Amino acid sequence: VQLQASGGGWVQAGGSLRLSCAASGSISSINAWNWHRQAPGKQRELVATTLRGGTINYADSVKGRFTISSDNARNTLYLQMNGLKPEDAAVYYCEADYIDYATTTVGRSWGQGTLVTVSS
Repeated sequence: VQLQASGGGWVQAGGSLRLSCAASGSISSINAWNWHRQAPGKQRELVATTLRGGTINYADSVKGRFTISSDNARNTLYLQMNGLKPEDAAVYYCEADYIDYATTTVGRSWGQGTLVTVSS
């Protein structure tokens, strides 16, 4: 299973970006989608999660500004980021926990990352 992230770019503080992550391959179902980010010199952190049952969680630092959503028919994940701050600048990675269609085993895949730059 491959994940392709896109949508990163440069934005001024207060602006918005929408990240996308498309999954392809042998997927029966996706049980959890996650967005992570990693800023230079910092550890990777979990930003947002959406579970198959509908549960959604956000890091405290992005609550009220970011919205995670998914299109299960298209196996695509989104992250709408509003009110961006300089501290949101990072490489954003998508991650999917899925059931492989062919083997019915659980798998995990990561996207390649997309860079978000926020200027003050």
